[in-house]
Amino acid sequence: MMASSYNAKEEDGHHSNAANHGGAGAVKSKKPDNTAFKQQRLPAWQPILTAGTVLPAFFVIGLIFIPIGIGLFVSSNNIKEFEVDYTGTDISSPCYSCAQNFSWNSTTQCVCSVNFTLEQPFESNVFMYYGLSNFYQNHRRYVKSRDDSQLNGDRSALKSPSKECEPYRTSEGLPIAPCGAIANSLFNDTLELYYIDSNSTRNPIPLTKKGIAWWTDKHVKFRNPDGTNNNLTLAFQGTSKPVNWRKPVYELDPSEPENNGFINEDFIVWMRTAALPTFRKLYRIIQKKSSMTPTLPSGKYVLDITYNYPVRSFDGRKRMILSTISWMGGKNPFLGIAYITVGSVCFFLGVVLLIIHHKYDTRNNSADIPN
Repeated sequence: MMASSYNAKEEDGHHSNAANHGGAGAVKSKKPDNTAFKQQRLPAWQPILTAGTVLPAFFVIGLIFIPIGIGLFVSSNNIKEFEVDYTGTDISSPCYSCAQNFSWNSTTQCVCSVNFTLEQPFESNVFMYYGLSNFYQNHRRYVKSRDDSQLNGDRSALKSPSKECEPYRTSEGLPIAPCGAIANSLFNDTLELYYIDSNSTRNPIPLTKKGIAWWTDKHVKFRNPDGTNNNLTLAFQGTSKPVNWRKPVYELDPSEPENNGFINEDFIVWMRTAALPTFRKLYRIIQKKSSMTPTLPSGKYVLDITYNYPVRSFDGRKRMILSTISWMGGKNPFLGIAYITVGSVCFFLGVVLLIIHHKYDTRNNSADIPN
């Protein structure tokens, strides 16, 4: 019997000296090195699922998730919310005439009024939103149709916008500021709210427009072009307004000069695109003035709308929403329902598995007892 020699280096993929000097045409081994990492011999820990570990986990998850879900659901239900649809699709709607006749090319404004009643008073600060339906702000080309450098006040981008803004990049040979489809479709309805007292007198509700945009957006992402001593007319000289706008960006808010240009808060709110086709965006804040009286008492109200935003072309709907908030934000019952559902399922599975374990464990113990 011939004895064979064993060389660990050859097994690990290292050739002997004879093989190494066998010529330039020798083929190297593709075998991985004999290391713990490459040979998958690293120490590992794998949990062993037993009744003693699985059952307590199910019960603990259920006992934690169910109270959290109940708290979230109750907190969401305590938020008061009221919605008014003013699209004007129905012939009986006060805004029907505006919805049928108004378009982007209309030169005259259309005003309509919607009456509604609040059955319950709204306490604390009240947030007024405008809502749109069937408007796909998440479309890829729509989302990309903007120039962030231009919105940040870069003068070179102001004169030469990004090609992503096409076909809203230039107008009549001049660069558009702000360019892109998002800015061109800016929501521009004007909403005014009035409270009708016992004498049938219309009392305007003060609406605050300062503070509706994110702080980081207003002070970091959006800036006006500098170098013109805050004269926005000179700063935007040589540019054109978006196609669907009635006035240039530096005249968006005539009542407050500091709220014009790219730092206009209504514009900033609109530029933060929504993920779903049905969405709402913050329009105004109704601040509470007295702790003794509600912010919006129960009673009759009138919503005056300057109908500037047509939605018939994409079968959309428009609405105004009044809402309070809580520590968890706006009204959203889904999160509470999700916690309650997951906790209930885990607790139910724990009970079922406990019964099965008790039943079959008793049988196994009885079978092990000798006669």
